[in-house]
Amino acid sequence: MAKGGGNRSRLLLVLLLVSSLFLITLDLRGVNLASGIRGTVASVFSPVEKLFSNLFSPIGNFAGDLRNLGQSNEKIDDLTKEIDQLKSKEILDEDTIGQLSQLRNVLDLAARGNYKVVAAKVINRGSSATFKETITIDIGSSSGISKNMTVISDGGLVGVVKSVSSSSSTVLLMSDPTFKIGVRIAGTQSIGVLSGQGGNTYLLQLLDATGEIKVGDKLVARGSEGGRPFVPGVPVGSVIEVQSNASSITQNADVEASANLNRIGIVAVVVSPPKSDPRDSLIPKPNPTVTVYVTPTPTPSPSN
Repeated sequence: MAKGGGNRSRLLLVLLLVSSLFLITLDLRGVNLASGIRGTVASVFSPVEKLFSNLFSPIGNFAGDLRNLGQSNEKIDDLTKEIDQLKSKEILDEDTIGQLSQLRNVLDLAARGNYKVVAAKVINRGSSATFKETITIDIGSSSGISKNMTVISDGGLVGVVKSVSSSSSTVLLMSDPTFKIGVRIAGTQSIGVLSGQGGNTYLLQLLDATGEIKVGDKLVARGSEGGRPFVPGVPVGSVIEVQSNASSITQNADVEASANLNRIGIVAVVVSPPKSDPRDSLIPKPNPTVTVYVTPTPTPSPSN
């Protein structure tokens, strides 16, 4: 009997524990029971429920923390995506501002040289089957572009149009090893030939045996008959080093281009040459030197 009573007691205890656990679980999940049922059951099982509530409330809190943590992680992910989007937008804005600046400057250069131009965007860069250094622009024959037209940027000469489709054109950059252009030195008017070398520096060969090259000399395009392939007066580059060779009949020099070919995004194709040679008017003017005169303050004589 005692054994049977003990079993019934243990069974009752198990039922109480299971029921209490069931109620606590429903509470943790936010499930509302009918008030009468909940009140009756709670009055019967309140001691055990209180015990299990004390035991299992940390688990419920932990589960809530996990839910909150998940929500926080989702919010962090959302914020990270928003920041990335803002960064992309900021980069896009900077790129747009840069292109607008290049467009404004190249149109200003064209206006000062009296060149009729069509502006274009660079859409590709790379070598073609024939040339090593080229770019592709987003205008072609439908915009009045044809072969052997001069291409300029805000800094000066970029290259010459070599092939054209209805909506795009391939431009041979002046850095290509096959590129050559007749130039003259601003001021002295000595003439020479500038050649691309596949890099950032160019070779100037002076054709004037009586001429002289100096570091800092500015070069402009001499121009071709009818303005093709080159219109006159476009800034080409600056001499950065004069090569000394006693056996050479003419002088040679290393030149840095006026246009930065590594950063061009906007160019202009000259579709009509100027009526007159702009000569040296497109060479950037150096900033004027400001002379400051300092008047010494007279030293007071010692009083007697």
